[in-house]
Amino acid sequence: MTAFQIILMGLLIICAVSVSFSKNLLNAILIYMSFSLVMSMLWICLESPDLAITEAAVGAGITSVLFFVTLKKIHAIEGTEPSKKEEPKDE
Repeated sequence: MTAFQIILMGLLIICAVSVSFSKNLLNAILIYMSFSLVMSMLWICLESPDLAITEAAVGAGITSVLFFVTLKKIHAIEGTEPSKKEEPKDE
């Protein structure tokens, strides 16, 4: 096992613990995305490119987008709301 693989596994453990203790949902999703990307790099090191591509596409891509959309729908994260029309002032 190379030093790079050991560093990646350490990052995986840090991401897993961090997402467990994160109180902010948006931060938890971002940590989850980084976990998937680190896992994808680890699959490349283990000479399994098909799993790496799947992990990157599904883990960091589609699942994270679905999480973001869900948080937006339940109003857990603030988005850009349409500006309110100003009422004409009586002069």
